Amino acid sequence: MDSIEPDARIADLVGILYVLSFIFKEKTDLFELEKEMEVDLDDLMPIVYTASTLGFVEATEGDIAITQKGREYISSSLKKRKEILRNSIENVEPFVTARELGKFNIEELYDALQEKGIQTYNRPSGKRDLEIILIEWGLYSGLIKKDEEDFQVMHFPSAA
Repeated sequence: MDSIEPDARIADLVGILYVLSFIFKEKTDLFELEKEMEVDLDDLMPIVYTASTLGFVEATEGDIAITQKGREYISSSLKKRKEILRNSIENVEPFVTARELGKFNIEELYDALQEKGIQTYNRPSGKRDLEIILIEWGLYSGLIKKDEEDFQVMHFPSAA
């Protein structure tokens, strides 16, 4: 199952999409992107994997290119960006499991992911990583809301 990488951030996603669109005219070599963004390849790859998983870029054989979805994302209003992001993350982990649970705390989500055999967050910082992902990707997109104790998945009418 595809997952959002623990070290991937929305700001990094936006940065890659802007650099690809406006500096490289939509396609470049990963090493050129690394140099332009002034980051180590090890720091760049989590967002490349996540952006690719979500359909914003295509990364193959050392090249990276923005997709139509990525172009739409950066040219959209904030409201539309959140909708695009929400529709993109709801079918990847940890959001698939979060949707199955409906209402949960980090411990419950972590345990459910472990039961499914999803190892992405199986590391010492795994529960903290999950919390950051839920807040950064889930709350920002509107897919998740949070109260004092729990997270809850919001329901949206499906686009027909």
